[in-house]
Amino acid sequence: MTAPPQFVLQITAGLLLTAGAALPQQIAAAQPLTMQQAMEAVLRNYPSIRVSQEQVNAATAGIALARTAYLPRVDAIAQVNRATRNNVFGAVLPQSTLPSISGPVIGSNNLGSVWGSAVGASVSWEPFDFGLRGANVAVASATRAQSEAALKRAQFDLLVTAADAYLTVVAAQETVRAAQAGVERAGTVLQIISAQVRAELRPGADQSRAEAEQAAARTQLIQAQQALDVARANLAQFTGGEPATTPLPGGSLLKLPPEADVPAMTISSNPAVAEQRAAVEQAHAQLRALERSYFPRFYLQGAAYARGTGAEIDGTRLGGANGLAPNVQNYAVGFSVTFPVLDLPAIRAREAAQSAVIRSQAAKSEQLAAELRAQWNRAVATINGARRIAANTPVQLTSARAAVQQATARYQSGLGNITEVADAQRLLTQTEIDDSLARLGVWRGLLAIAAVGGDLQPFLAEASK
Repeated sequence: MTAPPQFVLQITAGLLLTAGAALPQQIAAAQPLTMQQAMEAVLRNYPSIRVSQEQVNAATAGIALARTAYLPRVDAIAQVNRATRNNVFGAVLPQSTLPSISGPVIGSNNLGSVWGSAVGASVSWEPFDFGLRGANVAVASATRAQSEAALKRAQFDLLVTAADAYLTVVAAQETVRAAQAGVERAGTVLQIISAQVRAELRPGADQSRAEAEQAAARTQLIQAQQALDVARANLAQFTGGEPATTPLPGGSLLKLPPEADVPAMTISSNPAVAEQRAAVEQAHAQLRALERSYFPRFYLQGAAYARGTGAEIDGTRLGGANGLAPNVQNYAVGFSVTFPVLDLPAIRAREAAQSAVIRSQAAKSEQLAAELRAQWNRAVATINGARRIAANTPVQLTSARAAVQQATARYQSGLGNITEVADAQRLLTQTEIDDSLARLGVWRGLLAIAAVGGDLQPFLAEASK
């Protein structure tokens, strides 16, 4: 089952409905893409889509070419020559080098030449062909159907990859925010410790440790910013824009999607399955065409022509322009049958090879179905685990925040040390990152299920709320 064109456009529009959220302070703001710009950028500008589209165009032209076999063949010729007229008895094997000559043998052998001319046309047409031409048209149609299925599969794969890149940008963005918060907390702690060191309530080693922790937090922030820049570059690869101006998503993707039962596994709508199904049909069509190759070929034929010559039958030559104009007319109509008697072994061998291709394509279909079932099972396991993790990280985050407050208070009251504060700060930063990634892990699981099922609409409808 192949997806209609508007389905692909809806996917593209839905994919970028969440674009345009506010950027973090450390990233320059960019104008968000509109839906129309997104559809044009992803489906029109990405090279692989254009490659597949041109393959469809070539296959469409192949159908028109196959249908020309139903038309009669018409050949026309006009000729003027200056040639000798010597003719001899004897046979010459078929070849394309020696020009033919007509007329009686006159026993002469000289280089005197005369004008000759000819004009004519011939028509040849097959009134019936035992289904061979129809089979060839069916092959061309199956080729186009396979190309169209490949185009839809390429579009779907591109949109799934773009959606994954979109989620990666969200994850990188949240990591940057958590790292920035870690830098700010480290700065606050450093101010507290510096005040106590100046008051000689704490040793100078504590200030050095706090400065080292702040530097480590800044390094983590730089690494997170680097990851975000890479993620934006990957997303820009699909939109066709510059990474610096690629808008950042957000909104509902930072929230957990509502709990819902995992739908039953359905892979028949997957574009890859449709493409493989079209490849099997194409192989069958080619076999049917071969099966109709070993039949007689029947032709209705007709010809009309005229010739002129400057030579007489007794060998004399006419002077001047005699022979330049055709002056002797003939016509012929007839019916011919040709049969490739000894082509049967070659045709049988090609049929055997094509049957092997069909079995190979059928095996690929089974392999694809097995791979998709495995992907479905992995996606279900992923989303179930992600939901459990996402349910646990808020508890971890609350505890980490309380640990930071308690460690800081203990340090200020002289009951704790700098190591406790530093450990609590790092734990909170990592927990904030884990909490954001846990929610995005659920979205990735939903995307994986939608990708295997071949329908991104449920995922996009949920993501755009």
